[in-house]
Amino acid sequence: MNIGLFGGTFDPIHRGHLALARAAREHYKLSRILFVPANVPPHKQAQPLSAFPHRYAMTALATAQEKDFAPSLLEAPEEFDAGRAVVKKEKERAAKPNYTIDTVKRLKERFKKADRLFLLMGIDAFADIAKWHQSEELFRECEFVVASRPGFSLADVANALPGKLRPRMEATRPFQKQAATGDLVLSGATIHLLSEVYQPISSTTIRENAAAGKSLGRFVEPAVADYIKKMGLYKSR
Repeated sequence: MNIGLFGGTFDPIHRGHLALARAAREHYKLSRILFVPANVPPHKQAQPLSAFPHRYAMTALATAQEKDFAPSLLEAPEEFDAGRAVVKKEKERAAKPNYTIDTVKRLKERFKKADRLFLLMGIDAFADIAKWHQSEELFRECEFVVASRPGFSLADVANALPGKLRPRMEATRPFQKQAATGDLVLSGATIHLLSEVYQPISSTTIRENAAAGKSLGRFVEPAVADYIKKMGLYKSR
């Protein structure tokens, strides 16, 4: 079974996220995609975030119409209780950031031997992948599905890899003008690049529009827009 893991702050989850997930499901025959809101994202600890229950609720609403999509509590705070889904208390999870490598390993404990894990993300996040906690090990644990966008080359993708996995500069130079598409298979790393799913949507813009009372219809699913309005999210930012 092929399983997708899509982590992020999802503050809020938007149509760009869903487009990437749908494309990944189609291209790589994913049987299930787990959307994992982060409780304490390592790279955004200085950024104010909506409370985890709000971000989880928006994720659940956005994915409700897709039978193969599911919100996940893999990185939920220990006190969080969403109906029947009660998170097991783990003291260390309350104090530490949610590192993707830990989430991946926790998820793979449930896998069968033949299962494959695909980690979904946008290319802007991938550009900083070498800075992620235990990034080299992460590439050994799963394959990557990355939503590309104009301005990124195949060489940019290769050069973003952690040092020990990164090809020599002279090897990537011929690909500096080649768009970041297709599959990049290297020793210790497999990256699948999707070029047709890019949508110029940012969560920052959505939050700004919500704060200004503007319509969010072209950015998020109707149920998410209604939730943001009813809960008054982003009004104080």
